[in-house]
Amino acid sequence: MREVAFLRSPVAHGIIRAIRAPQGAQVFTMADLTGVLPIRAPSSLPGFRRTDQWPLAQGRVRQVGEPIAMVVAATRAEAEDILDAIALDIEELPAATDMLAHRAGPPIHEGWPDNVVLQALVEDDISDVQAPIVIRRRLRTARQHMAPIEGRGVVARWDSRLGQLEMHTSSQMVHVTKTGLAECLGLAESAVRIISPDVGGGFGYKGILLQEEVAIGWLARKLGGTPLRWIEDRREGLSAQANCREHHYDITVHADRDGTILALDCEAHVDSGAYSAYPFSACLEAAQIGSILPGPYIVPRFRCKTWSVATNKPPILPYRGVARTGVCYALETTLDAVARAAGISPVALRLRNLPSAAQMPYINVTKKIFDSGDYPEALRRAAEAVDAEGFAARRDDARAEGRLIGQGFAIFCEQGAHGTSVYHGWGIPFVPGAEPCQARLTPDGALELRVGVHSHGQGMETTLAQVAHEILGVPVERVQLIHGDTALTPYSTGTWGSRCAVMAGGAVAEACTELRSRLIPMGAHLLQDKDAIFAEGAVRAGNASVSVAEIARTFFRAPQNLTEAMQAEGLDCTVGHKTARDTGTFSYACHAVEVELDAATGHVRLTRYVIVEDGGVLLNPLIADGQVLGGAAQGIGTALFEEMPYDTGGQPLASTLADYMLPGASDVPDIEILHMETPSPISRFGQKGIGESGAIGPPAAIVNAINDAIAHLGCEVTDLPATPDRILAVLASAIPTPADTGRQLRGAA
Repeated sequence: MREVAFLRSPVAHGIIRAIRAPQGAQVFTMADLTGVLPIRAPSSLPGFRRTDQWPLAQGRVRQVGEPIAMVVAATRAEAEDILDAIALDIEELPAATDMLAHRAGPPIHEGWPDNVVLQALVEDDISDVQAPIVIRRRLRTARQHMAPIEGRGVVARWDSRLGQLEMHTSSQMVHVTKTGLAECLGLAESAVRIISPDVGGGFGYKGILLQEEVAIGWLARKLGGTPLRWIEDRREGLSAQANCREHHYDITVHADRDGTILALDCEAHVDSGAYSAYPFSACLEAAQIGSILPGPYIVPRFRCKTWSVATNKPPILPYRGVARTGVCYALETTLDAVARAAGISPVALRLRNLPSAAQMPYINVTKKIFDSGDYPEALRRAAEAVDAEGFAARRDDARAEGRLIGQGFAIFCEQGAHGTSVYHGWGIPFVPGAEPCQARLTPDGALELRVGVHSHGQGMETTLAQVAHEILGVPVERVQLIHGDTALTPYSTGTWGSRCAVMAGGAVAEACTELRSRLIPMGAHLLQDKDAIFAEGAVRAGNASVSVAEIARTFFRAPQNLTEAMQAEGLDCTVGHKTARDTGTFSYACHAVEVELDAATGHVRLTRYVIVEDGGVLLNPLIADGQVLGGAAQGIGTALFEEMPYDTGGQPLASTLADYMLPGASDVPDIEILHMETPSPISRFGQKGIGESGAIGPPAAIVNAINDAIAHLGCEVTDLPATPDRILAVLASAIPTPADTGRQLRGAA
C-alpha cells in the first residue's frame, strides 16, 4: 500500500507560475494526467454557466485547498515531507468572498461577464397587491461544513487481470461516482468498480465526485497493481472540501390585518463557491429556493428572484434539508414578525394560512402537490404540548424576575423521493428513474436483497429486511442486504433526497411480490393442490404447507420435483419501482421550542423541544425517531453553533474542530417526538420520506423563540448561527419599551 497526499493551494485565487518538485520524488501535476477530463456538472436551465473542475489545478486556483499536485510515498508522513519540499510559485489575485459584493465581478472564471452561475425568476407581478401589513427582512444563513464523524477516503488499485479500476471510497451514491469517474478517466463503465463499505454519515458530503477520486483513479492505472490510499484528515475536510447553506434573503411578506398572507416577494442569493459539484451542479440550492419558499402555506401571489453566485470558496453541496433549512428560516422568522404586527399569536397566524386536511391533495402556488396530511392539526398538537396559550403568562413572570424566556414555532413540509418528472427539467447529469431491487432466494432459504441505494448509518438494512418479511415471511435475520458495490448491485442514483424508505422500500416490496408470485405455483405443485395460497411465509393448502425455504431448497437442489417451466423461471428477479406519481411524498412537521437567554453571556439554553412529525406510515418507528433526532441535532448546530468563516482574502478561519463548533451532547435537549401517520396515497405502503426533516425546523423555531424572548426590547436576531456574540450585539442594540424602563435584566450590565 502506497500513501497519497495532495499539495493544496494556500491562496483563494491565483495563477500558478511554477511548481518545482524535489528530485526523485513521485510528484504529479495536471500536466502529467494526460487524457483526463475535468469534472463537469452542467444544468440545462437557461443561462447556466458551466465550470470545469480539473482533478489537479490547471494554471489557476480558485479556492484555498484546491489540489495542485499529488505525491506518492511509502507513508503519509513521508508524503507530507515531500509536499513541504515542493516549491510553489503562485501569483495571488483578488478573491471574491462575498456573494453580494462580488456578484457583478470581477469574474473568477475566464470569459464570464460576472460571477453569476445562474439567475432564476418566479415571475408574478405583485405590484398591485394592497396589503395593510408589509414586513421585510434581510436574513443570512452561515456557510457550514457537513462534518460527518468519518471523513472522505479512497483506496484504489488497478486490477490488470480484469482490466478494471477497483476503488473503495466513502460514497453514498456509488453508481453515480462510477459513471462520473469513467467519463473523466476515459474508461468504459465496465472498467470501473466502486465499493463503498460501511461509512459513517453521508449528509450530502459523500454525494459528489471528488477531484481526489479522479486523480487517484488515474494514478492507480498508471502504477499498475500498486494499491493507493488517501485518507482525508480533518483539516482537509474543513478547509478544502465542499460546504453548504450560505444563503442571503431579502424577503417581504404582504398580509391582511388579520395576518392572512396576501403575497410573498423575495430576492435570494446562494454562495455557490468556485465550482459546480458533480452531479447536482451549482444551481440546485438557489433554484430550489424559488420553488419551495412558500413552504406549507397558502400563498396567493408569489414572486422570487434568485442568484447562484460563484466565489473563491469551496463548492456548495446539497446538505441534509437541501435549501429547505434556509427557506424555512427566512419564511418562518418573517411570519413571526407579521404575527407581531397583526397583534395575534404565531400559532394563530399559522393556523390562518395553512391548508386544511379537507384541501388535500393541495397544489400550492409553485405547483407542488402536498399528497396528504393535516398540517393545522400538527401545529395544534405542538402548541398544546408546550402550552402555547399559557406561555405568555410564564414569559411575563420570567421578565418580572429579570429572566428572558421565549417560545418559538416552525412548520414546514419536506418533499421526498421526488423523481423523474421533477428532475428532468434541471438537466443535471443524473435524473432518477425507477428504483431497482434484485431479490433472490438462496438454496438454504435465505433471501438476498441487492439495492443501489446506500446505507451510511440510518438503519436501512433493518428497514428493508422488514419490508421483505412483510411480503415473503422470511425471518428478518435471514435477509441479507447487499449495497455499496457497483459489481453486485443494480444501477441507482443512490441515497439522497429522503428517498430510501419510499423508493427502495417500494422496490423491495415489488421484487418480493414478484418472487412470491413464482413461489405460489411451485408450492401448489409440491402440495398437489392448485388452490393453495400464500400466507405467513409458506404456501398452504388446508393443513398442509410448504415453506419458502423448502421451496427454495427444492428449486436449487431437487429441481426434478418441479415442472420444466418452473425450473426455467428462477427464484431471482430485478424489479424497478416508482411511486404512483413521482412528484414526491410530502412529509411535514412542527417544531416547538422554548429557550432561556443569559443576557450577560448571550448563551441560549433550550429548555423544551417538541416535534410533531407526519412521515406517513412508519415502516420502523424507532428508525424514524433516529432520523428525526439526528437531524434535529444537526439543525441545532445550524441554529446556534456552526459557521465556516472566511477572511476577505478567502482564507478559512476554521480548520479544526476547536474552531468549527459542533453541538455537543449537553447542547441537545431531550426532544419529544409526537408522530402523526397520514398515509401517502402515492407510495407502496403509505410511507413518506423524512430523512432530512429533523434538520429543517430547528433554526427557525429556535430563533423565533429567541426573538420572542427579546421582542419587548425592540430587537431581533436575523443572522445564523445565533452565537453568543450575535445575541449580545442584538441586545446591545435593544431599545427598551416604556414597560421595561427601570427593569434590570439578570446579568446585564
